[in-house]
Amino acid sequence: SVGQGVARDHKQAALWYEKAAVQGHASAQHDLGYMYLIGRGVAQDYKQAASWYEKSATQGNPAAQRALGVMYDQGQGVAQDFKKAMSWYREAAAQGNAQAQLNLGVMYAQGRGVAQDYKQAMPWYEKAAAQGNPRAQFNLGVMYFQGEGVVRDYVEAQKWFILAAANGYEEASKGRVLVERKMTREQIAEAQRRANEWSKTSAKR
Repeated sequence: SVGQGVARDHKQAALWYEKAAVQGHASAQHDLGYMYLIGRGVAQDYKQAASWYEKSATQGNPAAQRALGVMYDQGQGVAQDFKKAMSWYREAAAQGNAQAQLNLGVMYAQGRGVAQDYKQAMPWYEKAAAQGNPRAQFNLGVMYFQGEGVVRDYVEAQKWFILAAANGYEEASKGRVLVERKMTREQIAEAQRRANEWSKTSAKR
């Protein structure tokens, strides 16, 4: 059946990843870690996932660094350790990994592994949002709406909600409705103009 064929393919993929991983290929180590994380082609094993992610991460692979940060963040396959999570997020974020930048922002906003600091969260959200990360765009909208780490600004909040919604982040549509209730027609139009301008500028990058 198709399902059995797919299962065989996954097992074969895992075998090839392992061959490359044991030879020190960082991307294969990351991919093998992911296979263990989700149980694809191998039995799900968080400890093995963390181990392969760490091998890849120490070679500078940003995706593995971010993934290892998540494992420390959630205590999967390793003892939960927010400070180690922060450290790996930073490594990946410094290489431009948008998800890691978002994760760092969340850690600061929620005070995990570090003192809660909305002002420190903002630049990380901005970096991830600039790369089109919809969750980061949504979080920026929330920060501007609530005045956390920044002066409350409904127009900016609405701009980010518009952009996040356009990128498929469902919660952003609810945010838009919430903010619109507090805005004038002129403010709503200005938010749309800013969102359009941001999209045009972003497309040129």
